[in-house]
Amino acid sequence: MTAASVALTRLLASVEMARAYTLAVMLTILGSFAIESMSGLPTLLAAEAALCVIGVLILVVRREELTLLRLAPTTLLFFVVWALASALWSTGAGKSFQGWCALVGVAILAIVVGHIRDTLQTVRALGDALRWMLAISLGMEIFSGLLIDMPITFLAIEGNLAFGGPLQGIFGSRNMLGFIAVIAVITFEVERRTLSVPQAIAVPSVVLAGLLAVMSASPTVLVLAVAVGVATIALSLVRRADTATRPRWQWTIAIVTTLGLIVAFVLRHPIIRMLDAGSDFSTRADLWNVLLDYWQKRPIHGWGWYGPWQTGQYPLNAINYFTDDRHASALNAYFDTLLQLGAAGLVLFLLLGGIALVRSWLVASIRRSIVYAWTPLVLVTLAVDSMFESFTLTGAGWFLLVLCALRAGQSRSWRENIDAAQTGTITTLPPEENHYGGDGQGS
Repeated sequence: MTAASVALTRLLASVEMARAYTLAVMLTILGSFAIESMSGLPTLLAAEAALCVIGVLILVVRREELTLLRLAPTTLLFFVVWALASALWSTGAGKSFQGWCALVGVAILAIVVGHIRDTLQTVRALGDALRWMLAISLGMEIFSGLLIDMPITFLAIEGNLAFGGPLQGIFGSRNMLGFIAVIAVITFEVERRTLSVPQAIAVPSVVLAGLLAVMSASPTVLVLAVAVGVATIALSLVRRADTATRPRWQWTIAIVTTLGLIVAFVLRHPIIRMLDAGSDFSTRADLWNVLLDYWQKRPIHGWGWYGPWQTGQYPLNAINYFTDDRHASALNAYFDTLLQLGAAGLVLFLLLGGIALVRSWLVASIRRSIVYAWTPLVLVTLAVDSMFESFTLTGAGWFLLVLCALRAGQSRSWRENIDAAQTGTITTLPPEENHYGGDGQGS
């Protein structure tokens, strides 16, 4: 090897590169709407493609630390392969393949981050990225709503700060801002509890995220907050239980959760009225009714994967025509998957998220550090938000789903002995970084 090759190899394998790469990925993913709005879609795609190439090179350099079987969750591979196969029967194979490339590109970024950073390092990097994104969002809202008192159209900022909201920030919509803010509250609280950042930073971060969540005026924020709150209480009870009684607690929580979902479905209309989200739900109900009519024509395999809805692509354009709207998604990740990949794809999607949630919940139940609660709480947020939006299938939502699924698989997988999952060591991490994940400390 030449001196330049040796230097490049050392750079790609360095801890400094891992930190910088992770932060760059998260800033790009979280800022994707702003990047596309300011510089165009080609700029965003070029940035993500460059990060994918760099990420693959990092994994190649670190290949001795990895095993092929544990590179990615099996459920993720099945879902991605099925999405690729759907291009064969889609009504637009080229656009379907483009949507698949976007899906795989973000998944690659999540896989790389999941292998070069442990749980707390991931939380720290995400926390830093979220602080920047939320601070910029608040700054832009102040500039638009107070200083110039007019909307910033190209960023979809309406300038409603003087009226108390709703705010969109640099995320394109109030629902997306609310979703990101809830993820931020979870992340910042884990940072605060693990003392991984000074309290002078952690506490204002939580306040900022909570403020933007409220001022987004998103009807889904309250639902997400309740779901995360209940999950946090349940997980705390399980963590405090002794080994003998913990299984009974787990089964009790599973049964209560199932009954709660059934009750929530039966009482969905009163709940919607209580949340004052009737108009939003009416829009969704009309959309879903038309969507299901088209799904029934291809119930098993769907119409082909596109991700965000493509303009002029059948049956997406037909659904928009009959609803007299211009939807860019099904406003529900489960219905979106059902339409595009059929019942088979929905089962794979549910297995991807469900297995990850069970694994991460079990790990968080037995490991002492609070940092392990981050993964199941984020997965709960994704699962609940998927009932109201399709964020989990693209961009930041898909990135977090793949990252959490990978993290859960690293900690508790059929590929390794369960006893190894209780040691607090993530075997895919470099030896010099292993000590960060077990004790809740690190940078």
